[in-house]
Amino acid sequence: MKKTLTGLKPSGELTLGSLIGAIKQMKDYQEDYDSYLFVPDLHAITVPQDPKELKERIRKNVGLYLACGIDPKRNTIYLQSENLYHANLSWVLECTTYMGEASRMTQYKDKTSKGENVSVGLFTYPILMAADIILYDADYVPVGIDQKQHVELARDIATRFNNKYGNTFKIPEPLIPKTGAKIMDLQAPTKKMSKSADNYKGTILLLDPPETAKKKIMSAVTDSDNLVKYDPINKPGISNLLTIYSSLKEIPITEVEKHFQDYNYGSLKKEVAEVVATTLTTIQKKYQEIINSNIINEVLDAGREKTTKLAEAKLKEVYHKIGLER
Repeated sequence: MKKTLTGLKPSGELTLGSLIGAIKQMKDYQEDYDSYLFVPDLHAITVPQDPKELKERIRKNVGLYLACGIDPKRNTIYLQSENLYHANLSWVLECTTYMGEASRMTQYKDKTSKGENVSVGLFTYPILMAADIILYDADYVPVGIDQKQHVELARDIATRFNNKYGNTFKIPEPLIPKTGAKIMDLQAPTKKMSKSADNYKGTILLLDPPETAKKKIMSAVTDSDNLVKYDPINKPGISNLLTIYSSLKEIPITEVEKHFQDYNYGSLKKEVAEVVATTLTTIQKKYQEIINSNIINEVLDAGREKTTKLAEAKLKEVYHKIGLER
């Protein structure tokens, strides 16, 4: 079975957009691949973090992924920081990566172009990401098109190492989702729903009280012509509500559009709000059961044990080839 590897960065609260745009994809992949899901908590500290909040968010996010249907029996789930071989391999790869390659990475370029004073970690984290991937000989890395650059760097680094020291790493391929709805901000529907949005009313968090989520849907920005139609360019607000309904009910957007064709905007919002509230209620019930049990520790302990053995063997092979083996 082919292997996929995905990082679940604990950089903020998980949203309805996270569920529809990412977690649903991961649930699909777990049916067809040997899935590795890790929390890249070392990546999180490339920018300042509150230690207490980071620790709580890591546990909360793992719990939510499980509550949303990520099956620990079909996925190897682990914390990056609990496996020291990631950072050790990253150092080896940094010594085979050129400054020009690292300086072309998007996040570094964006921040430095704005005159921000960034850390060395922010500059080198794409190399750590490459280590995360090739350490386990992943066949595929599910990424959005905006993250494809990171997989390409991992491919370049792995190919260079193989050419110099012999076949060591599998060359990974990006796995770009064929489908996967992008959920937009409820108050600014031309922007993606974000956990870091300025307007709290535009984002639905997976742990929002269902009644709060319903109020956010009811106050969503639409337009003035009162025609329910899927048209993301001219009717982004209405199209976003139809996309949310389509994704959560798992019904094609054409059927959703037909279902709502005679609705006014208020009735549309009310029905979408009910579906969202039902979804959150189900997730939150499972989440509370998970948080109140020991399952998160059990899942992460099993993941650490499995991946440590694999990573240790790969790093020993690397050290042998570059002359560090005693």
